[in-house]
Amino acid sequence: MSVKKHIPNLLTLLNLFCGCIAIVLVSDFNFEYAFYFVCLGIFFDFFDGFFARKFGVAGPLGVQLDSLADMVTSGVAPGYTMVYLLSGMTFHMPLADYLPYLGFIITLGACYRLANFNIDTRQSDSFIGLPTPANTLFIMSLPLVLQYQGDTFWGDLLVNKYVLLAITVLSAFVMNAEIPLFSLKIKNFSIAKYKLQIGFVLFSVALIVLLKVVAVPLIIVSYVLLSVLNTIFSKKELA
Repeated sequence: MSVKKHIPNLLTLLNLFCGCIAIVLVSDFNFEYAFYFVCLGIFFDFFDGFFARKFGVAGPLGVQLDSLADMVTSGVAPGYTMVYLLSGMTFHMPLADYLPYLGFIITLGACYRLANFNIDTRQSDSFIGLPTPANTLFIMSLPLVLQYQGDTFWGDLLVNKYVLLAITVLSAFVMNAEIPLFSLKIKNFSIAKYKLQIGFVLFSVALIVLLKVVAVPLIIVSYVLLSVLNTIFSKKELA
């Protein structure tokens, strides 16, 4: 029992470790490996809670430790990435040298969401607002889209400083907006009950096969839009 109770916290610390490495990689302009380490950190983040519940060792220390680790992996890392993306832009306005720091609005939004998530009892089985790991995958994938799709429509879109600033503000907003998002947890295989989740997973796999790295931000955007539509139609059915 003494060993089991430390496993979830160890996984949380591995999440933090991956986030720290990702930040260093971003500073070296190694965005691809930064993305991989963030993915690994999110993997550890998923399983720390899983094992805490399985071993019956969930507690306040784990909750706080989890948020602190997420603050680095899903808060500082994506904010720092956006700062670097904006640093390559030219701003013809006062204080232009400091405008790229607006990328840290993502970090501020993630911080507020993580603090609010710990005290919001409505988010035990589903989410309200975009989870920080999903937002992180979206932001961390943008440099890869630029790298591999630079000569396409997607690449042209992401070299526009106003688009990047809009993404920055919107990501912070969507993380904290009162938008119910459907849960991706499938507790038992029932096509009738989980048709939305199963359909979304199949749609995501198809996008990845067809579009490769471009699929990542599109999947996150689709997740939010589908959740909004699902909420609207659910309310109409109840009316």
